[in-house]
Amino acid sequence: MKKIINDPATVVAEALRGVELAHGDLLTVVHDPAVILRADAPVQGKVAIISGGGSGHEPMHGGLVGPGMLDAACPGAVFTSPTPDQVQAAIERTDGGAGALLIVKNYTGDVLNFETAAELAETPVKTIVIDDDVAVKDSTWTAGRRGVGGTVPLEKITGAAAERGDDLDAVHVIAERVVANVRSMGMALTAPTVPHVGEPSFDLADDEMEVGIGIHGEPGRARVHVENADGIVAHLLEPILEDLPFGEGDRVLLFTNSMGGTPLLELYLAHGIAERLLAERGIVVERRLVGPFVTSLEMQGMSLTLLRLDDELLELWDAPVRTAALRWGR
Repeated sequence: MKKIINDPATVVAEALRGVELAHGDLLTVVHDPAVILRADAPVQGKVAIISGGGSGHEPMHGGLVGPGMLDAACPGAVFTSPTPDQVQAAIERTDGGAGALLIVKNYTGDVLNFETAAELAETPVKTIVIDDDVAVKDSTWTAGRRGVGGTVPLEKITGAAAERGDDLDAVHVIAERVVANVRSMGMALTAPTVPHVGEPSFDLADDEMEVGIGIHGEPGRARVHVENADGIVAHLLEPILEDLPFGEGDRVLLFTNSMGGTPLLELYLAHGIAERLLAERGIVVERRLVGPFVTSLEMQGMSLTLLRLDDELLELWDAPVRTAALRWGR
């Protein structure tokens, strides 16, 4: 696999230098331990929203740092959890006196390392664990469901709540509401190649696709023959709709995500199919997000995320945001 890198051992550190140069108006990069901070951190009197995880999923999480979203992101090595000292540094450098909410994807290393940092924090801290993946109950990486595409609306909505001045308890309650109402599922046509491994995470024949993959290149719930776009979208959407379940009259955010290697032409095609299938069930798509926001390096594939909305969640989604990857409002 050809990659635009120098040394697999330094790929994250070198990428962070590029992030700092490209988005210096929005964020600051601390290199040891590695933490990405919003440029004006700490914001006095505001709850800090902190997340993080392995690198290779860009723009999540570093590209989502900025006003209206994250105060800090902790980038681990590729597909590897950030360390407790990274999370500790993020808490300390964003402490504006109102405490911190830690958004943690449900992977064993992430949960343990964020919990360790929370226990050592000298400011009030609450944690929310996102586990929106309907594909599996347990995997190599998790105890329980994985945290995947639902992380993006969770970070956006809690970020907006903190930005408007909600206290830590109130922000945590909103986070719990998002987690309870968001579901995701993904698929892959190809596997990602981790730089220091040098070979694909799993093998797929030309006529196969993996349904229910995770964002680290974990195999999914089923390996089936490649279908057309209608079949692929139905494979992803049906388990999501059945799980919550979603029903007629529900108002939703539909997030159609590229896993990194799927072009927007195909992604928009799939999004249109998903909207049609939802409309046939009487489910109202009130907001949309389409693009590569939770990637798995160069994996060809996609995921769908549905968040059931209410008036407050809709207002918080619409609130202004200014990050490298998401930007609207003021």
